[in-house]
Amino acid sequence: MNTHDSNASDTIIANPWQALRRFTAARIALGRAGTSLPTAAQLDFQLAHALARDAVHTALDAEALEACLQGAGLETIKVRSAAPDRNVYLQRPDLGRRLSEDSCHALDARVARDAPRPRRDLAFVLADGLSARAVQAHAAALVSATMDLLRGQDWHIGPAAVAHQGRVAIGDEIGARLGAAIVAVLIGERPGLSSPDSLGVYLTHSPRTGCVDSMRNCISNIRPEGLSIPLAAQKLHYLLTESRRRQVSGVALKDESAVERSIGSRTSNFLTAE
Repeated sequence: MNTHDSNASDTIIANPWQALRRFTAARIALGRAGTSLPTAAQLDFQLAHALARDAVHTALDAEALEACLQGAGLETIKVRSAAPDRNVYLQRPDLGRRLSEDSCHALDARVARDAPRPRRDLAFVLADGLSARAVQAHAAALVSATMDLLRGQDWHIGPAAVAHQGRVAIGDEIGARLGAAIVAVLIGERPGLSSPDSLGVYLTHSPRTGCVDSMRNCISNIRPEGLSIPLAAQKLHYLLTESRRRQVSGVALKDESAVERSIGSRTSNFLTAE
């Protein structure tokens, strides 16, 4: 009977697709040990799952976020959805789409304070969504980069709302109460097993309660390993400019910008690689 040392290289059976792993963060071609995953791959999966769960449950540091926005020259206001806590928020998506009664009063008071109502072309809403980590890490930088591109183009920007326990549609009510022509909601996307910090932006022209998804434009996967802040800002600037010019958003507004769609400078993929 043949014998040999039992070590990792002997027990792990490589997958023939392993060369493709350099093109994607997806869990492909991990190999196997018997009928199971190799230990390293299993531990990596468990870590990614833990990071995703942490992203969903981590609380938003609204004060730190407001400080960053104020540093970029924006007024801010804190609001909350009708979901009283995180557990209810996760179980009742409908409550995350509506403002709490106190927040409605706070926004109305802000508008009354500014009477007569000023012109507001745009309002930013920063909501924790399903990943406060994404909003904390990327949202203020994206707002600042977008404002740099809008500067000098006669945009009147209202106060930025920092929303706890918010879903995308909470921006409709916030934008309507502030009298904003366009609302841009920056929100933490549902974490994947390789992307616990992915930020999304949802743009709606003429926001009001009852808007549906077909009335919005979306820019997603904004993070260092996905769509970079500078590229996301350029795409958002294009959509904002065209939305204001054409008075539409959603299916009536397509992203026809010349923004580079590839990540970084990579132009090849596994179909063209040698």
